[in-house]
This record gives sequence, C-alpha cells and structure tokens, in this order.
Amino acid sequence: MTFMNMEKIGVAPKLKAAHFELPRAEALKAAFGKCVEEYYLSRQIEDLEVRGLVVTGHSRVGKSLELKKLRREFNESGTLMPDGRPAKIVSCVLSGRVTFKDLGTKTLLALGYDLQRNRTQEYIWERVLDQAQEQGVIGIQNDECQHVFGDNAKSNKVFLDSFKTMMKEPRWPMVMILSGVHTLTGYIQSYEQLYELVDHVHFKTIKFGRDKNLLNRLVFAFADEANIEVEHLVTPDFLARLDHAYSSRWGLVIELLIDTLVTARMGAKPI
Repeated sequence: MTFMNMEKIGVAPKLKAAHFELPRAEALKAAFGKCVEEYYLSRQIEDLEVRGLVVTGHSRVGKSLELKKLRREFNESGTLMPDGRPAKIVSCVLSGRVTFKDLGTKTLLALGYDLQRNRTQEYIWERVLDQAQEQGVIGIQNDECQHVFGDNAKSNKVFLDSFKTMMKEPRWPMVMILSGVHTLTGYIQSYEQLYELVDHVHFKTIKFGRDKNLLNRLVFAFADEANIEVEHLVTPDFLARLDHAYSSRWGLVIELLIDTLVTARMGAKPI
C-alpha cells in the first residue's frame, strides 16, 4: 500500500511554488519598508520611536503567505543597519490562546534558543531581548495574533502594553508585525498608545466587479505554469462562479486552481 501519488508529487511543485503578485503586495511592501526606514533612523536619532505594522483580513485570503514571502525576501536582502549588521525578522504562529510567558517561549524558539527548563516570564523576555540584539533581529511577526485576545479578557491589556513596550525598549527596540483576522483591529484600536505606533494594511476579499480582470489574469497565469489551455473555459460566468464558490477569498481560489490544474496535468487532457 502506498500513501503518496508519485505522479502528483511530480506535477505539483511547479504550481505550488508559483506566485501571482496581487496589488496588495505592493501596499504591504511599502508599509513594511516604512517600518524598516523608521527603525534605521531610530538607531541614529535619540528618542525617535520605532513603528509597527498590523495586517488583517478574512481567513484564507493569503495574509500568511504574503508575509512569509516578504519576510524571506527581507532576510535574504542583507539590509544593513547602522551597526553594520544585516537586519532580520523572525515569526511566531499563535495557534491558540497563550499567556504572555508562552509567547516569550515561542519567540525564543523562533530565535533559535531552546529553554532547557522552566523559567520566569521576566527571565524569558530578557533572553528574547538578548538574543534579538545578539542576532541583529529587528522585528517579530506574530501570525494569527487574534488568538492572544479575548472578549473583555484582563490579559488583553497585558499583551497590548507589552507590544508597545517592546517597540519602545531603549536597549533594543523591535518592530512588531501583528497579523490576523479583522477582529484584531478592534483590539489594537482599544489601546491608543499602541494604535498610534502602527500602520494598518487590510487584505480585501474579491469584489467581482472590481477584480474580474485580475481574476482572469490569475487563472491564465497558473494555467500557463501548468501548460494547459483554458481559453475555451474562462468566461465571465466561470469567473463569477469561481469567486462565489470560494467565498471571494484569494487564497482559497488559488488553492482550487492549483488542485484542478494538477489533476488536469496528470490526466494530460484539456479542462
């Protein structure tokens, strides 16, 4: 018995590795670039504050993928800071409710530092600062950040104030990149001291009237990667059904396209 379709394994990588750049990528890159510039200047000018970034949107619109791509490109760019070292960004995925101590432990793991035994929250976050400074890490992306908050939870203020404090830390400030579903915005807005330090990028869902040409280009781009002819198939009705079937979410539409084209490529038949 085999648990893998090797034909599929042979076909899928090219399509899964393909990236279609949507206009939102430029907005994200511009906002991130502003954070990096402000960080650079903050290391030269006393009392200049570091800025952060909040990225929101419905689930499966592609936030994590765009941020991962941006983070990889930045880390590979060798962007030098005033101390002469290349800057880096690390990331943590917050998959469920966590304490601030848990977040510190996850952040240390992202920095490549594994705690050998239980430590206090204060000790953990001191090590985060030490490791970040030692490695030239200027920022942390917390993905699925809405999970650390709850309706009227007392811990909300702890997280919000701590994110602000990390950006204002005189020894080694860090850019905070907080991403999650749209409810995250409300929590950030509730704490003015943090809200004033961050810029906001929202990933929109598909609006067919506005985005049908972009959707059309997306379909043809992935079909070209698979070397499959789809011109006979792509009609306004087809695009509208594609949009509707996957709740107007770019990420889900792309996943469907890839799966369909992989299946078609395996059959070596037009779709």
